Amino acid sequence: MSDSPLKQGGARRRITVLGAGAWGTAVAIALAQRHDVQLWGRNGAVMAAMAAARDNQAYLPGCPFPPALAVAGDFAAALAHAHGAGALLIAACPVAGLRPLLEQLKGRAIPNIVWLCKGFEYDTGLLPHQIVQQVLGDTVAGGALSGPSFAQEVARGLPCALTIASDSAALREDVVAAVHGGNIRVYSSTDLVGVEVGGAVKNVLAIATGVADGLGLGLNARAALITRGLAEITRLGSTLGGQVETFMGLTGMGDLILTCTGDLSRNRRVGLGLAQGKPLATIVGELGHVAEGVPCAKAVRELARGLGVDMPITNAVAGVLFDGDLPQAMVARLLARDPRDEMAPGLAAGGGAK
Repeated sequence: MSDSPLKQGGARRRITVLGAGAWGTAVAIALAQRHDVQLWGRNGAVMAAMAAARDNQAYLPGCPFPPALAVAGDFAAALAHAHGAGALLIAACPVAGLRPLLEQLKGRAIPNIVWLCKGFEYDTGLLPHQIVQQVLGDTVAGGALSGPSFAQEVARGLPCALTIASDSAALREDVVAAVHGGNIRVYSSTDLVGVEVGGAVKNVLAIATGVADGLGLGLNARAALITRGLAEITRLGSTLGGQVETFMGLTGMGDLILTCTGDLSRNRRVGLGLAQGKPLATIVGELGHVAEGVPCAKAVRELARGLGVDMPITNAVAGVLFDGDLPQAMVARLLARDPRDEMAPGLAAGGGAK
């Protein structure tokens, strides 16, 4: 099942968000309109400043905290808050921080865990749900909450649609009941692999689109990159066990379009900076936020090579990021590819999944 809507619930719930970056803060702000929410972060001094200002001035300035949003500096107290009927624990760290966070949770009594991160763990090539299973085992219900969503817009209360993917029907019901409402629409899916692959690889493709836009290649090139990028997502995701229809939904095509075209996209801004000839370290420093597409490009390239999956756009992006290739050379190499290498019987020209 993929992207099927469930009924909205109305009960007030206790929710803890672990991770006070832009996206974690935005989700906490949005959910605190209807629930009792605690937002926890690692840096005690920063959290104290946030509690005093009622604003995350470092990562999400100008988005004041609702009265029902409490800032937690104590980890144990934050976990204790997420107990009781319908309580929810949300991990809002980058993929690189997921395993360390889970290690802190190991051995503790937690009802469930939902993660917001998108990417592959570089050292292992694992998706987030595989990391969760490695660390916490099968005793805790878990799921990925993903979809096209910029933190600034969610915090401002603008409409968005997300998908909760999990093997647990009870968890999917709980997440929809808690998150769906107001200006947030939540769909349910059992395709955890497909949802996570779409959310990860679209960041790499947004870097490619940013390069093309920065080089002034036009809207035709952008449309081609997005379309062929979707084919790459589908190739890899299908190989890993994802469902093709998932990649046509919110967490595939929807998230890809947003991240490749939106001015708020950090990964697209990385591509724009590369097109201007800026060093990667400078670009990342100017962002002030994590751009998941950078480490993900290397992890996906290695994973795809090992699986024998052809991902020319991803390979080209990784070449610019890590091998010293010039953006112009990346474009020339992609244009020189024989399109017959990317065709498969029975698929429409240029738009197929293989």
